[in-house]
Amino acid sequence: MSRLDDLVEVFELLGDWDQRYNYIMELGEKLPAMPAQLLVEKNHVKGCMSTVYVYAYRDTENPQQIQFYGYCDTSIIRGVLAILIQLVAGKSAKEIDQLDVDELFERLHLAEHLSPNRHVGIYAIVALMKQQAHELAASARDVA
Repeated sequence: MSRLDDLVEVFELLGDWDQRYNYIMELGEKLPAMPAQLLVEKNHVKGCMSTVYVYAYRDTENPQQIQFYGYCDTSIIRGVLAILIQLVAGKSAKEIDQLDVDELFERLHLAEHLSPNRHVGIYAIVALMKQQAHELAASARDVA
């Protein structure tokens, strides 16, 4: 079962959208703090109404796997960011590239519960995550 399948299962158990919003915000509260030195322009997500930063780094135990730090100043998008990070944690750049935001919106029914401006921001978050993952993969090839 994929991580998205697990998340869909949890969402179905929660029932109404107030409970789902609360769950999303709880996930955001559990997002590990992003080190202050990573809150720089190259990690800033452009096109998002909220202030969002993401940073991709190699897993120290398995350098082929990529992990992310994330920061957001609003609770609902911080929760969505936490979901995105969970979905791609420990994957390769190629696997991260396969993250389908439309599938995420559809399966979690986010499309009808988040504003169109939030959609644009989430696409921008995923685009930067994918870009950073590709940059890490390319730097690994340059070293090899």
